[in-house]
Amino acid sequence: MNPVRIRFESRIPRSPAELWAWSTSARGVHTEMAPVLKLEFPKGMQHIPQSQDSLGSPLGNCRFLLFGVVPVDLSRLTFVEMEPGRRFVEQSPLLSMKSWRHERVIEAVDDGALVVDSLEFTPRIAGPVVGWFVGRFFAHRHAVLRREFGERRSVPRAAAGHEGADRVDMQPRESA
Repeated sequence: MNPVRIRFESRIPRSPAELWAWSTSARGVHTEMAPVLKLEFPKGMQHIPQSQDSLGSPLGNCRFLLFGVVPVDLSRLTFVEMEPGRRFVEQSPLLSMKSWRHERVIEAVDDGALVVDSLEFTPRIAGPVVGWFVGRFFAHRHAVLRREFGERRSVPRAAAGHEGADRVDMQPRESA
């Protein structure tokens, strides 16, 4: 199965610092994911640690609950890169994926900030279905982000059924 790449961009009329605090808080993650998925963070974790000391080491197990009830996946939450205030890369082992990489970058722009989520993953089974679900799920996350913070649409919306995202790229990558 080939890796799937998906990218979402949203322009948000808020400061990068405000969006960084949101993106690295359990509250922000929970709000973006609800009601589709609930992520149970490791006990007591309210913010993603931003210390370089924790990079590459699992921070603990996280369960994903569909609609907050049905367990659908398990993750060993692991960050491999961190630029506090700007960027993180989460590369966690998941039961459902052979590989998973999620990068979020927050860049200052004239009217606020650009939030970019880049995903690359290889599902263990049902690749097209899982790819579709992850794409829809991150489109939902960006829609919530824009709703929470108020969006400015200075970049044309993408076609292909991913309403709300300023720019969406979905493409399978060829194996090396």
